[in-house]
Amino acid sequence: MDKFVKYTGIALLFLLLILIRFYEDVLFYDPYLTFFQNDYLYIDSPRREVAKLVAFTTLRYGLNTVISLGIIYLFFKDNGMLKFAAMIYAFAFVVLILVYLYFVVNPRQEDYYLFFNIRRFLIQPIILIVLLPAFYYHKLRG
Repeated sequence: MDKFVKYTGIALLFLLLILIRFYEDVLFYDPYLTFFQNDYLYIDSPRREVAKLVAFTTLRYGLNTVISLGIIYLFFKDNGMLKFAAMIYAFAFVVLILVYLYFVVNPRQEDYYLFFNIRRFLIQPIILIVLLPAFYYHKLRG
């Protein structure tokens, strides 16, 4: 695969991540989007449908994961790295969604900052931002 196709594919996948972020309020049910913009300072946790919230959060994590794995594959062309990244994403999802559920079911104002950051790992491609330089460094050293 020539470099033009590779970099075009990577750019398109990053564009998809940007579009998911840009249209998040239309695509996904998440009452915490507006809550964490400013409301968390003044009001209690918003009304939410827990099953629907978890389903849409899982969907968003899944979309970000598939796109991120595509970026990792196009960037490195290494199936070993791809499998390792997939395992990291799967493990992170299990841990993060359990902690996320705890905070959704037991909202306490003193936990909002931690909840906000756990939620951020689920709905944004932060793991990709960590894995790309880590894999690049590993490739340079190996």
